[in-house]
Amino acid sequence: MEETVSSKLLHKGKNFSFKTDVVRLPNGKETVRDVVDHPGAVAIVAVDDGEMVLIRQYRYPTRSEILEIPAGTLEVGEDPYACAVRELREETGYAAKEWSKLLSAYVAPGYSNEIIHIYVAEGLTEVGSDLEEDESISVEKYSLNEVADLIESNEIRDSKTITGVLAYLTRSTSLS
Repeated sequence: MEETVSSKLLHKGKNFSFKTDVVRLPNGKETVRDVVDHPGAVAIVAVDDGEMVLIRQYRYPTRSEILEIPAGTLEVGEDPYACAVRELREETGYAAKEWSKLLSAYVAPGYSNEIIHIYVAEGLTEVGSDLEEDESISVEKYSLNEVADLIESNEIRDSKTITGVLAYLTRSTSLS
C-alpha cells in the first residue's frame, strides 16, 4: 500500500481541491501523485411510466451540451440520499415516491477520490424546479429503448449516465 509522505494543496476550488502528494511505494521508492480531492456526488435514474427523465445542459469543460441523468455534488457532511432528493427537484422539477440505491462507483480513481452514489427514483410528481443561478437545464423524457439507443449511438457520452442507465436496465431485466 502506498504511504503519503507529504501533501501540498495547489488550489482549493468551489467544489473540490487539487493537491500533489509524495507517496512511498511498497518497494520503498517515492513518487508523485496529483489528486483531485472531491466530496462526492449523486446521480439519479428517474423513471416514470416507462420513460426516463434526462437533462440537457451545457458543460463548459466539453464545450458542448450533454444529455445526462440529473446529478449534483454533495455538500460537506450531506447524506447522499438527501442530496439525491434535492438534486432531482432542483434540476428536473420532480419529486419521487419510491427511491432505491442502485450503486456507488469511483468516477476516475487514477486521479480523484470522487465517488458517485446513483439512485433510482420512481413514481414521479411534478413539483417545480429550483435551478441554481449558474445552471441552464432543459428536461427531456425518453423511453427506455430510446435511452439505450442514445447510448449505443454515442449520443449519450456522459459516464455517470451510461453507468446508471445500464445498471438500471440490467437490474430491471434480471427482475423480470
